[in-house]
Amino acid sequence: MRVPAAEMASPSLAREAASAALAPHRHDEAVLGKVQTCLLDVIGAALESRDLPWARQAVGIAPAVKGGVPIIGAARRTTVGDAAFANAVLAHGLVREDMHAASISHLGVVVLPALLALSRTHPTSGMRFVNAAVSGYEIGARIGAALFTTDLARLFRPTGITGPIGGAAAAAVLLGLDVDRATSAIGMAANATGGLNEWPAVGGTEMFFHPGFAARNAVTSALLAELGAEASESALDGKAGLFAALRRDETRPAIRFFDGPPEIMAVYNKPVPACNFAQTACQLALQLLRDHGVRADEIRAIRIRVPRAAARYPGCDSMGPFSRLLQAKMSIPFGVSATLLRGVIEEANYRLPIGPEMERLLGLVTLEEDAALTAAFPARQGAEMELALPDRVVRGRLDDVVAATPAEVRERCERAATDALGRECAAAILRFVDAMPTAADMAPLADLLAADGGGAP
Repeated sequence: MRVPAAEMASPSLAREAASAALAPHRHDEAVLGKVQTCLLDVIGAALESRDLPWARQAVGIAPAVKGGVPIIGAARRTTVGDAAFANAVLAHGLVREDMHAASISHLGVVVLPALLALSRTHPTSGMRFVNAAVSGYEIGARIGAALFTTDLARLFRPTGITGPIGGAAAAAVLLGLDVDRATSAIGMAANATGGLNEWPAVGGTEMFFHPGFAARNAVTSALLAELGAEASESALDGKAGLFAALRRDETRPAIRFFDGPPEIMAVYNKPVPACNFAQTACQLALQLLRDHGVRADEIRAIRIRVPRAAARYPGCDSMGPFSRLLQAKMSIPFGVSATLLRGVIEEANYRLPIGPEMERLLGLVTLEEDAALTAAFPARQGAEMELALPDRVVRGRLDDVVAATPAEVRERCERAATDALGRECAAAILRFVDAMPTAADMAPLADLLAADGGGAP
């Protein structure tokens, strides 16, 4: 049974998070634009991944419900929880999603699918949707940044832990819960966190489903709280709460929500479909090729320096063997070698099996932690690289990852929507998202994203 706040020595972390999420916030144009960009990123990635095996599997287990909640790019409609699950898996299907470095989390592929599903069953204005999204990113990001260390992230998938909590906070805002019930939603979600980081070593595809579990559990937690279910207020910071369970109760820093710019503004949108920690090094490899006219066949050694968080994240230091797609996408040595070999960063870089020249380049790689780059992380995610050639050494540095621009995110979403749903529907989706802050109801967007013609203009 919930302990009344007046009887507690101080508010629980779950209550503080709920109060922060529900408090009135005025967001400027930059924040509104960021929500729109992240939403387009989710939509575009979901539509692009609709034919991938894990996407088909997520859609395939959703029960068909006449008049139910749409699944992005699919003809099937289903329950609100199953739609949240399927859409989150779809959005994560390319490994090209938004990234919050401090919490090592992909919050957009949990928070936004949860809100899209709920907005189809609960009338929601565009601004309520925006406020819910910003609060969800904030709560998930701040708690994740306080919770996760480099060593903890070697065991647990951060998105599987931060996602349900941020998603439940967002859902509480959308549903209009009071502080007590929002606190219970967050506490319930803390009980529904999970996700192990064993998959990078073996290439298991469970990682695609982590956001799905998180989004569905976020929705379930909020709906249970709406009906009066009471979770432990101390589920986050109690003696047997989440922080204690992950051995972070004695060492966690103070958490202050909305202390400065909203955390969604610290999120970047990936330019290419690969591990977050491989992005900067691959971009630097491409820059060195172009700036110095380097040919792959003349490279004699490749030295890469990255922040400690990047070098130690599971799979990022892998030198092989590479038998599965995710082993390749997680490996910084693989990503850099493929970029140097092919002169481009694209999905085709990760095709397996690899050839003799790729094998040779991988054998030349040394990956090191760098103290200065570590000190700059997570505010900056830099990389340094040296390429030894027969007659010279080429060196370079990127201080931070180069994110996809809002225009690039919009263009790839439009392209994916046109391919999946047709030009007219793609244009209608973009118009709706552009006008989202003034929308009276978000439900038509969910219908536009379906492949059953229910929202066709």
